[in-house]
Amino acid sequence: MAGIHITDIESAINFWRDKCPSPDGFSLAAPIRALAEVYAQMVFYRETEADEHSFPAEALEFWLTWYDTTPDSPCIAICSTSQGDAQCKGCGRSFTEVQQWTELRPAQKRQTWRRITLEARAWRFNRYAERAGGYFQRSASTSTLSAPSPNIKTPS
Repeated sequence: MAGIHITDIESAINFWRDKCPSPDGFSLAAPIRALAEVYAQMVFYRETEADEHSFPAEALEFWLTWYDTTPDSPCIAICSTSQGDAQCKGCGRSFTEVQQWTELRPAQKRQTWRRITLEARAWRFNRYAERAGGYFQRSASTSTLSAPSPNIKTPS
């Protein structure tokens, strides 16, 4: 059973809050209301995951819309499973996860993402963070992406 973690539901709610802000400060748009009902039940019953198969259809549709905005694969193109490792040093996925990634359901992919993020041992989180998107930084004064200046010297 693949479960949808409560933090993913929170992220989906925040995504929809940005897309559909409340016009009056207290009413909720349909996507937020649908996801908030699931979230509230999880909090009430002290659950950290909701079974994807028992998710209300409307809430699942809104969650999947949020999911489509997330990166699909944690791959950074340094796959040590091709060299015989049981777990990839680059992304942190197991050999089976790497091989079956395209066949996994969204909730299964999010479970894998959560595990590798919590473990934070894969190179995508340290040595090669720039390959995972950490190289480009958003400028605070503009909405453009820029690479770090090559002329900046770091203290030795």
